[in-house]
Amino acid sequence: MNRPLPLLTDGTVRLRALEPSDIDIMMEWENDTQSWGAASTSAPYSRRIIEDYVLTYDADIFSARQLRLIIEYDGKAVGALDLTDFDPVNHRAGIGIIVDPRFRGKGYGKRAIDIAARYCRERIGMHQLWAIVAQDNAASRQLFESAGFVAGGRMRSWISHGSGYTDAYIYQLLLAGK
Repeated sequence: MNRPLPLLTDGTVRLRALEPSDIDIMMEWENDTQSWGAASTSAPYSRRIIEDYVLTYDADIFSARQLRLIIEYDGKAVGALDLTDFDPVNHRAGIGIIVDPRFRGKGYGKRAIDIAARYCRERIGMHQLWAIVAQDNAASRQLFESAGFVAGGRMRSWISHGSGYTDAYIYQLLLAGK
């Protein structure tokens, strides 16, 4: 008899809570200036700030209105997935993802999004996930499209790029069952 997989894994990739052992890798990800445009980051984070964040993190999406999960493959942190701006009235949340550059192109991001969507639908009772992706971020657009997200609209001059602005798309995934 096949047992169903636990909710936060697909048998290859799993999503798990933050641990103090994640502080060093989170320092790398959060302070990688190449990723700052996608995350609206404008300054580096100190080790102390990240340490405090991890050690005092509230993983209750209903009270914190957000949830950060580590994407793990073969016991190693390969990225992070965030559920943000959780709206319990309208049953939706934003979703963001970062995959460590050393692990990109291996399907871990799509697997993580699929797991998160199942979790949001089955455990949280969400109706919808959404993501805002820069027009020029082809890799992220392809990732969300491969996970079933559909571009629902284009926002003009939405993201600042140093000396100018770029458009962004809002991607949406309607979760079955709601």
